[in-house]
Amino acid sequence: MFTGTYTAIVTPFRSNGQIDEAALERLIKAQIKGGVDGIVPCGTTGESPTLDYEEHIRVIELSVKFAAGRCKVIAGTGGNSTSEAIYLTKAAEEVGVDGSLQVAPYYNKPTQEGLFQHFKAIADATELPLILYSIPGRCGIEIGVDTVKRLAGQCPNIVAIKEAGGSCDRVSQLRHALGRHFNILSGDDSLTLPFMSVGAEGVISVASNIIPREVSHMVDYFRSGRPDAALKLHAKFYPLFKDLFIETNPTPVKAALALLGQVEESYRLPLVRMSAKNRATLQATMKACGVLK
Repeated sequence: MFTGTYTAIVTPFRSNGQIDEAALERLIKAQIKGGVDGIVPCGTTGESPTLDYEEHIRVIELSVKFAAGRCKVIAGTGGNSTSEAIYLTKAAEEVGVDGSLQVAPYYNKPTQEGLFQHFKAIADATELPLILYSIPGRCGIEIGVDTVKRLAGQCPNIVAIKEAGGSCDRVSQLRHALGRHFNILSGDDSLTLPFMSVGAEGVISVASNIIPREVSHMVDYFRSGRPDAALKLHAKFYPLFKDLFIETNPTPVKAALALLGQVEESYRLPLVRMSAKNRATLQATMKACGVLK
């Protein structure tokens, strides 16, 4: 159901802090032109922790409108409060998204039983297909393989996982435990090909904000049996994949989009602009990769 390239799209802000709806439309149109399979608004890259409920739903609604059925829209509607996640997921379902991304609850560090009950409650409250999101570096916990298997067995609409734990071995474990019907997507651009080599079927990408066509081609090449072509793209853009995380995401990718003239470089606190040193590094990398002249 969810295979290929999905862009964890940024939320563009104006200098006054308001959502830049015109810029969001331009970004989504560029993603569609670049051939991505879908977009993921209001994820980590979309600065979801600093969007209020009304803004969160508005960005999702606009994403559905601007995509206009030309690519899938997977709404980031997870949270560390189960009731909040259910509220946002239901609201996303009402505006017509194709699925929902559900991050592991952060800060409160539930047990594996708590994770199971959290995700099951959300699954029971919606008919949307759900993608679990395991990112222990940000959340402090991992969604255990056994927990994923249990959820997939008891909740038919839990159909995929975004895996951002950095381990090919875990991807192998997930694939072995869940079979081929359950989709696994890489959560790290630099690990997309390694993960796909052991069973992942695509990526939820940060880099595709900037290079949607290239990331889409890389994934498609590998899936269609052209690993050499995929590896060539991986090698070319690997420095960019890494430097887009030279500071906390989404600060570098927004800086890169601003360098390309696509958004204003505006964040919401506690995120701030990149240091001058890191900005120079990112700019040099973009030029070396041919992304910036």
